[in-house]
Amino acid sequence: MSVFTGWRAALRIARRDALRAKGRSALVVAMIALPVLGVTAADITYRSAELSPAEELTAEIGAADAVYSDVGLGPIQQMPDGDMYDRASGKEPSEEPKPVDMRTVFPKGVRALSEQSVSATVTTSYGIASTEITEFRTSDRMARGRIDLVGGAFPRSTGELVATEAFLESAGLHVGSDVTVTTSGKKYTITGAVELPADLDSKALYAEPGAVIAPWAALAGRDKKVPAPQPGETRWLVEGAGIVWHDVLAANKAGALVTSRQVFENPPPDSEIPLLRSNPQYAADRSFTSDETSTALITVVAMALLEVVLLAGPAFAVGARRSRRQLGLLGTCGGDRSQVRAVVLGGGLVLGGVGAVAGVVTGLVLTVVFRPLIEGWAGHRFGSLALRPAELLVIAVLGLVTGLLAAFAPAIVAGRQSVLESLTGRRGVRRSSRVLPITGACVLALGVLIAVYGGTGGNSMLVAGGSVVAELGLLACIPVIVGLLGRLGRRLPLSPRMALRDAARNRGRTAPAVAAVMAAVAGSVAIATYMSSSLAESDYAYLPMLTKGTIALAAGDPEATERLPAARAAVEHDMAVTGRRADISRVWAGSDCNVYYEDENGGCGSLSLVKPAGRGHTCPLDTKGAKELATRLSTDEHRAMMRTPACVDVHTSTGTFTDDNIVVGDAALLDTYVKLDDPAAVAALKAGTPVLLNEAYAENGEVTLKAVHTYNAKDKKNRKLHPGPARKTTDRLKVYVAKPAYAATPGLRMILPQRTAERLGLHTRPLGSVYAVGHEPTDAESQRVNAAIDQAGGGLWVQSNSGPNDRGSAILLILTLFAGVVTVGAAAITTGLAKADAEADLTTLSAVGAAPRVRRSLSGFQCLVVALTGVLLGTAAGLVPAVALRLVDLRKAMEYMREDPMESAYTPIVLPWATIGLLAVAVPLLAGGLAAVFTRSRVALARRAG
Repeated sequence: MSVFTGWRAALRIARRDALRAKGRSALVVAMIALPVLGVTAADITYRSAELSPAEELTAEIGAADAVYSDVGLGPIQQMPDGDMYDRASGKEPSEEPKPVDMRTVFPKGVRALSEQSVSATVTTSYGIASTEITEFRTSDRMARGRIDLVGGAFPRSTGELVATEAFLESAGLHVGSDVTVTTSGKKYTITGAVELPADLDSKALYAEPGAVIAPWAALAGRDKKVPAPQPGETRWLVEGAGIVWHDVLAANKAGALVTSRQVFENPPPDSEIPLLRSNPQYAADRSFTSDETSTALITVVAMALLEVVLLAGPAFAVGARRSRRQLGLLGTCGGDRSQVRAVVLGGGLVLGGVGAVAGVVTGLVLTVVFRPLIEGWAGHRFGSLALRPAELLVIAVLGLVTGLLAAFAPAIVAGRQSVLESLTGRRGVRRSSRVLPITGACVLALGVLIAVYGGTGGNSMLVAGGSVVAELGLLACIPVIVGLLGRLGRRLPLSPRMALRDAARNRGRTAPAVAAVMAAVAGSVAIATYMSSSLAESDYAYLPMLTKGTIALAAGDPEATERLPAARAAVEHDMAVTGRRADISRVWAGSDCNVYYEDENGGCGSLSLVKPAGRGHTCPLDTKGAKELATRLSTDEHRAMMRTPACVDVHTSTGTFTDDNIVVGDAALLDTYVKLDDPAAVAALKAGTPVLLNEAYAENGEVTLKAVHTYNAKDKKNRKLHPGPARKTTDRLKVYVAKPAYAATPGLRMILPQRTAERLGLHTRPLGSVYAVGHEPTDAESQRVNAAIDQAGGGLWVQSNSGPNDRGSAILLILTLFAGVVTVGAAAITTGLAKADAEADLTTLSAVGAAPRVRRSLSGFQCLVVALTGVLLGTAAGLVPAVALRLVDLRKAMEYMREDPMESAYTPIVLPWATIGLLAVAVPLLAGGLAAVFTRSRVALARRAG
């Protein structure tokens, strides 16, 4: 018989066996398909979420051929993509360039569409909201791809507009609602809902050209109480026969910047780009690509391939054991060991092929079904569903091959079994290998060392390879770990004690199931740890404008100060205010620079703290020898230095309340905003002593306050009281110095008592109030307060922290989602296979008179033991690649810090305790619960073979 004939028979037997045991075959197929599904969905999502350059261009200019804009520099030179440009002369012009008349710049025969935006406040169902209104004909075909209608209709008259879905949701409005621009008083009807495919979170309104800005400007011209609109520059979308490079150069001479689709797709040679001749440095690589996501993806793919093998391995092991009688009959008919192995491998080929195809197809279908959800999570639409047949084929083939490899070990075991053992169903007794766990521990240590070495050296391939080696080493240690479980159940009740001892006794069944759960959990923990660490780094780099848990109400001008009581009442009524209010006042010398600017009439005064020189006052990272110092610092030393008062002042000074970070306040400000609970500081303010929050400005308990009392000629009242030249004063003030931790208080450097300011001849005016709040203001709360402020006369605003903008890569978030799905699914299926393999033991339990409750509880605890052990080992295995990847990031951060010493090198490793806790609790409970529920209470006793 030829080799092919033997394999044909083996495949036929494997196919019939798969069809005969449909339930077991379905579980095996699911185990193979699940990781293939995850990898397929991640691949399609990754390719689709990354917009191509052409798709990015469409998101910017829609279906237009080009976009023209006036950058206000006069004649310019630009790169073909329009991202970089410079003055053609390379010098600052002697006078302001005149605005460009775009209609004289356009090539002949083109059609142009204008676009201009203005910031405005509009009424909502809750109150008043600030938003951007863009005058742009959204119904024009040039807008397609940039602005798409999702409901209602485009505006057809100047009394209509459309709104983005995000704006409608935040404002509590819908298609058909009316909004009023508060400054002009004109009412508009929302006729449709639109979305920006490149920015689904955008909150904006779109009106027809001339619908908003012109009537607002006309009203402002008639009524001086109405503030004039401040529109942005006008852009022009152009449609024609194609804007070529010659047209772009002609527009550049007139001062217009052009982004042309035809030039973008067919860029000119470098020799024809004037900007490159005058600035050769632009010829360097102009694209920025981050290695962060690609490094993580390499590791994820490597671990995913190992996961396929480990998940499919126990499936084929269970299948081989359930078919051992059939394999024994094959031996009695003259089949040799190679033919027995061929039958098991044939099962791997058949079920692996079905699982691979099912995984790819299901992954594609699920990606299509959940595409809107993923797009909403990513914050933008996919340009198109990017299907790369070659990649999908490779995934399917890898699934098939790894499935076949997963069947290799069970095939070897089945081939070694004697015919008598196979026919009687006895599993035999094998002593555990003493060499395997020692070898596994050595391999585990070697893998960890390789991964860490790769992380410190920035080699992603070593990180991936070391992670896989470490997981294989841990895999070899699983039988010994499982054997130790039996010793833990001595004092436990019957069912958990039997479950632990059964797991230890049947290591051949338990170990593969534990390995499968371990593989699935390792991937989830690795991605979750990397994500939580990246988010912690982003949170650390975020510079808040206010202290956490506070908001600030501020008046913009002296007239608005009179409306503070009404605004305070609105804030206290409509927002989640907790505790007492802290009032603050501005302080300045001479004429107020917020009212009188630097001009020919004498300018305005100034007030500032003088920072002493020397150690403890000057930040070493902001001096001449900073780069040389940075090369000697570790990341912890650099972080500690960055948090010293001298460096905090350089790195985080925000000017939230005033430019000089000095305000007039009392003890309430210490409690509500600074969070300084110190009776000595309170007593100091009551006694007229300023409280200094940054000790870098203090010397021997005193600060130097420098003031220039310059009075503007337009400030007639104060000018009359202070005639003559500007007076300069330098005062030494005794201060109470707060602890170094308070130097990072956003927007505050020193709190000055009111009477001390008056004693120094300074001017003060109420600025507003600070409140502690239970949560950041919602859109509805902010709009209600804005409406109350507008009704009182306006001129005030409420400020709150916006939070970090960068919440991590969307690709990593998507990988986290798919990893979680694979983990839960793998745990459920693996424990189901383990339960199926232990069915004979449950039958024996019934035969000796065990109650149905005992059967169910034993089955549940068996699966709980498998899942919990796998989760704990998987957590340990998943930390290896996560930590190594963070070491790669640390290396890059240190390189950036040594180039710019004020750049943070903080690269934390944060364990996702919520995810780990959820996995440690939810997955075992889910596995145990499913096993207990699906275990039959009563079964018909089957005849035992032999």
